[in-house]
Amino acid sequence: MVARPSSPWCTSGVSWEAAGGFPEVFTTAHDALFSQCGLAMGERALVHGAAGGVGTAGVQLAVAAAAQVTATVRNPDRREAVAAFGATVVAPDGLEGHGPFDVILELVGAPNMAANLEALALGGRIAVIGVGSGAVAEINLHTLMERRGRIHGSTLRPRPLEQKADAARKVEAHVLPLLAAGRVTVPIAATFPMPEAEAAYDHFAAGGKLGNVVLVAAGAR
Repeated sequence: MVARPSSPWCTSGVSWEAAGGFPEVFTTAHDALFSQCGLAMGERALVHGAAGGVGTAGVQLAVAAAAQVTATVRNPDRREAVAAFGATVVAPDGLEGHGPFDVILELVGAPNMAANLEALALGGRIAVIGVGSGAVAEINLHTLMERRGRIHGSTLRPRPLEQKADAARKVEAHVLPLLAAGRVTVPIAATFPMPEAEAAYDHFAAGGKLGNVVLVAAGAR
């Protein structure tokens, strides 16, 4: 839903649709990459499912942090647009010759986990924040041990209010200036009026889009 005019997330020059699409995806990506995985300048990052809302946010944040970013995108029609954010874009099965990766942002789920471990650098970190293609995976714990790796799982919604507020403050401090400067953007795949929320969800669930699906409240424009 688009933000109201009083929202602290609103930034001059940003459309209401972009303002509405910004908070959840950028907070989710920022928390996973930096608070959980401690992505540092110059590290190698891999973002799976990079054409979606959280994926495009993750790619842009990692690029802004001067990481070397590789992104997987299933739909070949979306790869060029994701590459424009500064990532090397490959098909989901095209990781050979890329990596190893210090941080892997997993938005697809179980099918990628075995390959993620093989592609993980020593001391690498995997953040699992999406399981749309499956939630149950078999992994080789020997590989995890050899890589001295870590796997994090996370979702924002069930966290206590204090933790959500902390995540929001970090985004306000570190990401809103990037949005204001045009260094990150909020791709909008489609907008729907609030009464068409069911159609909006169907469009979201269909996949293959670039960026966010936003519900627009009456009078918000």
